[in-house]
Amino acid sequence: MKVLVIGGGGREHALVWKLRQCASVEQVWCAPGNDGIAQDAECMAADVGNIAALAELAGKLGPDLTIVGPEQPLVLGIADEFAKRGLPLLGPSCDAAQLEGSKVFAKEFMARHNIPTAAPYGIFDSAVDAYTSLCEVDWPVVVKADGLCGGKGVLVTSSPDEATAFIERLMEKKEFGGAGCRVIIEEGLSGPEISYIVLTDGERFVPLAASRDYKRIFDGDNGPNTGGMGAISSDDLLSTEMETVIQEKVVRPTITGMARSGHGYRGFLYFGLMMTQTGPKVLEFNCRLGDPETQALMMRADFDLASAAQAATTGDLGKLEMRWSPKASVCIVLAADGYPRKMKTGAKITGLQRTTDCAVFHAGTKMTDGCYYVSSGRVLSIASGGETIEEARVKAYAAASQISFEGMQYRKDIGRQAGEVAHG
Repeated sequence: MKVLVIGGGGREHALVWKLRQCASVEQVWCAPGNDGIAQDAECMAADVGNIAALAELAGKLGPDLTIVGPEQPLVLGIADEFAKRGLPLLGPSCDAAQLEGSKVFAKEFMARHNIPTAAPYGIFDSAVDAYTSLCEVDWPVVVKADGLCGGKGVLVTSSPDEATAFIERLMEKKEFGGAGCRVIIEEGLSGPEISYIVLTDGERFVPLAASRDYKRIFDGDNGPNTGGMGAISSDDLLSTEMETVIQEKVVRPTITGMARSGHGYRGFLYFGLMMTQTGPKVLEFNCRLGDPETQALMMRADFDLASAAQAATTGDLGKLEMRWSPKASVCIVLAADGYPRKMKTGAKITGLQRTTDCAVFHAGTKMTDGCYYVSSGRVLSIASGGETIEEARVKAYAAASQISFEGMQYRKDIGRQAGEVAHG
């Protein structure tokens, strides 16, 4: 197969890296990719927000399959555009991608289909009404922007002042544009989180290995939310009994509900779950693979990724089995100075050539005169495998310690005291 990957971050580098290992694959393109991904794929200039141009590019390249990494082109309708042109693409339609594109759509969908989630205090399109509602909630609360904010549109807080300031940023200062015009305020949940991802052809689904990401910028889950500062994957994260509960109470009702509503879902579907004392509850849907969960998952994937993706694309998952290494994996994200707010770019990256016994996935790097420089907030992902989470994290942190750039920041607690989530 010839495969086109859309996107240019660490997730897409991990996908390209794994696709190159597939016996079924002879050519991999990445659009736009980045200077690190160019080591593993032919990168093509592209704007992921211009779906017509992406379809034109695919028409010229003639890939047997296109896999979309980021959410933006999916929410904009790239799957619909490719379908109109008879181009094979793995990903949900624009209508189905509303599960991620609109938190309001997702919350109302879950209510209609009895999918467990946090109870909402309200949905607001007026900042004044949102401020007023804070007088009547039980703390902590979660404030969510309706639209896409790159992982930064959610606040979990026990502080009325902090909640008020966040609503102001979203609705009055419009820091995220139209994405913050509506907000949801809902109850805060407690418990360990799990990223549970499935591949579905619209009817059947095959689960990926369980993983967990770390969203806050600082150790101990402190500081503002980010796109993700690290991830782990291990069979110990989820018991067989609890995985069955997740599939029956969350996954199947979601896929069935989308199909019955006329928005049949095909592609990767991500369930961000809180494992509460009363069972799993959905925090969010993503209409694609997670980042940096993908980096950790690809270290454990022991199957032909391209063949699996093609089976879902053609609606024929059938007897597909995705095998996973029994080993654990850890991914650490190295971020730019100032991330996730006003980040500084341009710093020279050193030490990449010294990393061994792990995979280094590029996200925010640019090469000039043979050297890599920081070009965006999340710069590199360092992923490693081991017999246990602890063994994998030791390898990953040893590799991270060899790399440096001015202002480099990363969490030191990824994978520490991982533990098992639930036994059912």
